[in-house]
Amino acid sequence: MGKTTERRDRQREALVLAAEQAISERGLAGLKARDLAEAIGCSLGAIYNLVHDMDELVLRVGSRTLARLDAALAEATRGRTPGSDGDATDMLVAIALTYSSFARENLQLWRTLFEHRMAEGASVPEWAITEQMAMFRYILAPLRALQPRASEPDLTLLSRTLFSAVHGVVVLGLEEKFVAVPAAALNGQIEALVRAIGKGLTPSA
Repeated sequence: MGKTTERRDRQREALVLAAEQAISERGLAGLKARDLAEAIGCSLGAIYNLVHDMDELVLRVGSRTLARLDAALAEATRGRTPGSDGDATDMLVAIALTYSSFARENLQLWRTLFEHRMAEGASVPEWAITEQMAMFRYILAPLRALQPRASEPDLTLLSRTLFSAVHGVVVLGLEEKFVAVPAAALNGQIEALVRAIGKGLTPSA
């Protein structure tokens, strides 16, 4: 690897870190190319030698956010095996509560994962889709134990539905929107919801 390439890689990393800090402090709306250029000591035009556009930059920040979420979920499920219905439901509860805590502790970066919209005519690159979809493997493992006869496509759909249910409660709770679950009760209600779903998914004897 040449010195020019190494320097460019370091600048790109600095740019992504500066963007991450800006989003963390001010939200997605606070991400300004001119401010980033000043932060890393380059011209405004030079930013687009490091990333294709601002969409790519936001996705690269999102990649770092997803990596931290992945690490948190891996830690929450470490040593757990979905060998019985109770264990599987316990895993789902641990995953849901970890997700809720991560959202609260990384609020602006977490919001950006869902608020960001690609420019008109652009599509999310395959690498970003792959990273997003990888998160569902944590939900799929216990769902397979709860629904051993279900097909993989059905389990995939169910994992998305379960995520949507928990995500919706988290969004309303953290945003304190109308009919939101009060923040102090949020985790308790998430656990109650997931346990009710787990019970409903457990095959009858």
